[in-house]
Amino acid sequence: MSIVTKPEIKFGGPAFYRIVVKGALGSEWKDRIAGMELTLIDRGVGTPHTELFGPVRDQAELAAVLETLHQLHLSIIEVQQTEKEQPDS
Repeated sequence: MSIVTKPEIKFGGPAFYRIVVKGALGSEWKDRIAGMELTLIDRGVGTPHTELFGPVRDQAELAAVLETLHQLHLSIIEVQQTEKEQPDS
C-alpha cells in the first residue's frame, strides 16, 4: 500500500481564488462577489464560461461568493485556491 502526500490546504485567512462558472456573469455583480475580476471565456460552442479571480478575505467571504453564484443558478465548474495573484495576460 502506498501513501500519497498532498500539500496542506490552509483555511481561515486571506487567499487568492480562481472560480469558473458555466454561463455569463456581468460586471454589475462585482460587488456581490467580493470585487473579484471577471473574464468571459468564449468556448466557441455551447454556453460560455466566466472566470472569477481575486483575493478573498476568509472562508466566510468565499462561502458568500459561492452562495451568490448558486442563487444566480450558475453551475460552478471549478474552485481553486492559488498561490498568488495571476500575472496580467
